[in-house]
Amino acid sequence: METSGGCTQPSWRTVVRAESWLDDILSTTRPHTVLLSNDTSPLGVLAAHAAERHGANSVHVQHGAWTPESVAWPALHSRDIIVMGERDLALGRGWARHPAAEVHVLGQPRFDVLTSLSRQTQRRYLENLLAPGDRRAPTRIAVWACQPFNPDHLKSHADLLLDGLAEADGDWGLVIAPHPAQGADAFTALVKRDAGPPIAVVDPRVGARGCLAGADVLASAYSTCGIEAALLGIPVLEIGPTGERTLGLTSHGLATRCEAAGEVAEALSGLRAGPAPIPRAALDAVCRWRGDSATRIARLITDRATSGPRADDSTHHHPGAAASPKDEGASVR
Repeated sequence: METSGGCTQPSWRTVVRAESWLDDILSTTRPHTVLLSNDTSPLGVLAAHAAERHGANSVHVQHGAWTPESVAWPALHSRDIIVMGERDLALGRGWARHPAAEVHVLGQPRFDVLTSLSRQTQRRYLENLLAPGDRRAPTRIAVWACQPFNPDHLKSHADLLLDGLAEADGDWGLVIAPHPAQGADAFTALVKRDAGPPIAVVDPRVGARGCLAGADVLASAYSTCGIEAALLGIPVLEIGPTGERTLGLTSHGLATRCEAAGEVAEALSGLRAGPAPIPRAALDAVCRWRGDSATRIARLITDRATSGPRADDSTHHHPGAAASPKDEGASVR
């Protein structure tokens, strides 16, 4: 993998070796289910079809937010497709290629950890970043969840956000959470600014998830951290120039779209009255999540294993004959 183009553009040699390795593994272990986090990539497609050849069920768990243009050749090859929210149903059904495919709205297991986050602990972390030692921390803190843009693109987002923070009512500081593909040196010039709000950069081992619960607002273009913040009731700003891709949270009332510094300042100033309550239906549209998505997905997998005509088979059965799992498609109260 390291000597080819990665999972999105693997070399022919990599594909052949991966297929041979998968066939050996599946022949030896004879699993009931092959679980995938991305079957739109070449290796994901290979894994889904390898599972089919070996009589195993294939289950795809949506990893991040989808948009119609998020993949060049949208296609989902798994038998069971698990999506985050109601808005993903249409895309999931439209992209499905398996003749017996079913799409299930079960939230996002990656977000289950949010239930155990300590807002107080994360707030202290943010304050210590911005005001080490005996210095006074700003009263309001924004977290910027970045994307791995090129330097000029990144600077345009930084200018928009920092100018807006400087204009906004209140005493604001900015904590930058780099994308895993970015190094902290990408923000050296920003941190050394002489004027404007105080700025600090998160330790890469902490990341946005490790601090967003302590923020007063989260800003991003299209990081899925925006969804996590919304689930925690933290205001979200979708930043970037007109026409730039976002998660589309604004259309669900879960974020404020900010295309200029003045709009950032206005949105931040409006937070002094406290965040507005978010209807559950709006959240469910983006991510139907109650903190138990992993358990629900596990239930779907195990129900598939015990409800089909080959349930007495010691290892697996043909996926097309399985019955529907409990709670599938039912709203959670």
